[in-house]
Amino acid sequence: MKIESGDERAEFVAFVQARQHRLLRSAYLVCGDHHLAEDLLQGALVKLALRWRQVRDGEPEAFLRTVIYRDAVSWWRRWRREHLSAQVPEPPRRDRAADDVPIRLALEQALFRLAPRQRAVLVLRYFDDLTEARTAEILGVTVGTVKSQANAALRRLRELAPELGEITRTGREK
Repeated sequence: MKIESGDERAEFVAFVQARQHRLLRSAYLVCGDHHLAEDLLQGALVKLALRWRQVRDGEPEAFLRTVIYRDAVSWWRRWRREHLSAQVPEPPRRDRAADDVPIRLALEQALFRLAPRQRAVLVLRYFDDLTEARTAEILGVTVGTVKSQANAALRRLRELAPELGEITRTGREK
């Protein structure tokens, strides 16, 4: 099924325009690659367009998030099988504007050094502000796994970027 009427098309376009930037940021934080994030979002939007009639009255944003995160997991699994190596590669260096905040840089670098599932849990729980149950549903894991992955990820962030200190303990800067 696809979008057929002009009203449905306008409704879909309005929905996408209102949410695409936040969803793209979330996809980027999960995968760490701008191009892959764009591909994940574009693929999710195509799947949403094909199911717009069934999803539009429910939670289309939740549908998109689920597709994005599950497609990201599928990509990680494919990539991992194709590019195994003895050492973990360093994340690519990124050019940053001079006015970027150092704490943001430290957080981003530490975030991209986490395991993919841990990164996905942190993005869903703390950036997208989803519940543990909704995060578990999107990732296809149990609530207990979400809790343990979040705990392990926060512990690992403290190790990778001790300068984040108070933020990783309380969620706020000093």
